[in-house]
Amino acid sequence: MKIVMSEDCRELGEKAGAAAAACIREAIRRNGKARVVLSTGASQFETLEALTAADIRWDKVEMFHLDEYIGLSDAHPASFRKYLRERVIAKVPVGLFHLIDGDGDFKVNLNRVTEALLAEPIDVALIGIGENGHIAFNDPPADLETREPFLIVTLDEACRRQQLGEGWFPTLADVPDKAITMSVHRIMQSRCILSAVPHAVKAAAIRATLGGAPSPTLPATILKTHPDMTLFLDKNSASLTDPRVLALF
Repeated sequence: MKIVMSEDCRELGEKAGAAAAACIREAIRRNGKARVVLSTGASQFETLEALTAADIRWDKVEMFHLDEYIGLSDAHPASFRKYLRERVIAKVPVGLFHLIDGDGDFKVNLNRVTEALLAEPIDVALIGIGENGHIAFNDPPADLETREPFLIVTLDEACRRQQLGEGWFPTLADVPDKAITMSVHRIMQSRCILSAVPHAVKAAAIRATLGGAPSPTLPATILKTHPDMTLFLDKNSASLTDPRVLALF
């Protein structure tokens, strides 16, 4: 794992977006196209803003995303497919995209997305880290062994409180407790992983991630075993981590 430090979330987003853009351009140069997975949530605002402003042949990009709530309309402010339509697809001419639809008969859609995902390797994955150490919606204790590409999961209270705290829902009771998530194994098959993690609310998770051995009880720790993984932190998200630990990466 490599760590890139920034002063604040704006600088972090610019660095992470530039790095992701470089990886996408390299994949297009190498393969004639790039298959990417994008993360969502408040922590990704600046990164996606920088990425969509970058010089990329977006018509050569095939896009997937990580997770979605079950039973949530795509008109709901918290819908991740709504998020990606507004923050990515409406801004750049993505050649092909596969959005997870958790509403209605979601298994039909999920089968189509799964088939597309497994067709070829993912070149670049932007993976956030949750306040409870989750990656995608793989809350602790996460299943690190399953080879299933997507899982139906029950969200723990810490995860649901994070969604509430970010302002996506009016009350905790409104946050769904079921979701679809890309599995940890499938995330780890990505050729290049970039993780943009700003803000002080992530500081405890970052300290635990960097200081701990890979474990289902803190899913983000598995990212340290990936051969091409870059973690982007700002001063706030790194504030609880011993500088001597940061220097090891």
